[in-house]
Amino acid sequence: MFKFNKIVLALGVCGALAAGNAAADMKVGALFPFSGALALLGQESYRGLELAVNEINAAGGVNGEKIEIIKADAVDPTQAVSETKRLISSNVAGVFGSYASGISYAASPVTELAGVPYFELGATAHKITTRGYKYLFRSNPNTALYGVSVVNALHDTIAPGMGLNPKDIKIGIIHEDGPYGTDVAATEKKRAQELGYTVAEVLPYSAKAVDLSSLILRLKGAKVDVVLQTAYQNDAILFFSQARAAGFKPKVIIGAGGGYSLADTAKAVGADMNGVFDLDFPQSSINPAGAPGLDKFLEAYKATYKSDPQSGHSLTNYVGAKAFFEAIGNAKSTDKDKIREAVLAYKKPAGQTANGWAFDFGEDGQNNASTFYVMQWQDGKLVTIAPSNLALGKPVFKK
Repeated sequence: MFKFNKIVLALGVCGALAAGNAAADMKVGALFPFSGALALLGQESYRGLELAVNEINAAGGVNGEKIEIIKADAVDPTQAVSETKRLISSNVAGVFGSYASGISYAASPVTELAGVPYFELGATAHKITTRGYKYLFRSNPNTALYGVSVVNALHDTIAPGMGLNPKDIKIGIIHEDGPYGTDVAATEKKRAQELGYTVAEVLPYSAKAVDLSSLILRLKGAKVDVVLQTAYQNDAILFFSQARAAGFKPKVIIGAGGGYSLADTAKAVGADMNGVFDLDFPQSSINPAGAPGLDKFLEAYKATYKSDPQSGHSLTNYVGAKAFFEAIGNAKSTDKDKIREAVLAYKKPAGQTANGWAFDFGEDGQNNASTFYVMQWQDGKLVTIAPSNLALGKPVFKK
């Protein structure tokens, strides 16, 4: 039996180990925003990790070692650095995180310097995995794909379905000004221009903003037909509220990110959310025939948290965590280079995971086989409309 004393996994305190009160053999860390403005999706992301650990422990652990999660709250990059150092000093076996790109970008240099693997399950900023790090791995897709996916959905599905000619469309891109929103907006603009669209405005704003009225007036004045917004929850709600007040009614709104996927966002926005499109991680509202294990995940979630998932972030973190723990088991070693070798060798075709994702890691640690799905809010429900093999509905177009 071997000890995972040199891997630091940013996970979080696991409430219930399947072995009851038995001592854990492997400590892992969970680095997420558990408080502050990002807490809702930070907690939801952590739940996916926790469910994966519970399931693995119930099956005997990783190579017979039970897992214990040590929780670390990171509300901003500064706290991410200090909490990551605390996890490393606690002799955890690896760091799992982190939902927010700013947190991941700040924490991962700390683990890299310490020679500790960092396993990113949800942060999307492209630059996280472009720094030449050897022990940083990411299971989810990044912003380089995000912006392209948003514009491709507009071009291939939404514009044709609404009878809109790309030459007649004016796009307004608005985004929170962190690394996540900035990256998505840049790739949206590039892809839209490649396809011949007119990008009338690209407008950043703080995710903590309490007034977007001047931004909305800019969009209205530019006669924008299509709004692409990269947002968290509060700024997404604020946009809809102030757009309504200003009488701004674009033909198409496409959201990118967790703010657009939350049921609480749809409740707060109300009827204006119906017909809105969303590009995000796979949600639980996908065809289980193409996602083996989804039913098991949903049963475990409801039994543990007494509710349905709040967004697809829990499912995304669950799928990513299971893949990384399986790779760690394949390594049969705590050596960081053997862990790297095992992760890069880990492959799984599409249609064999609980959200349908495939796994194929590049030398930079990025899973190049994960992707974003297209959804639409219909009658208060978020319906997956693409890819076709996982769709549970068809798009509804306003004309």
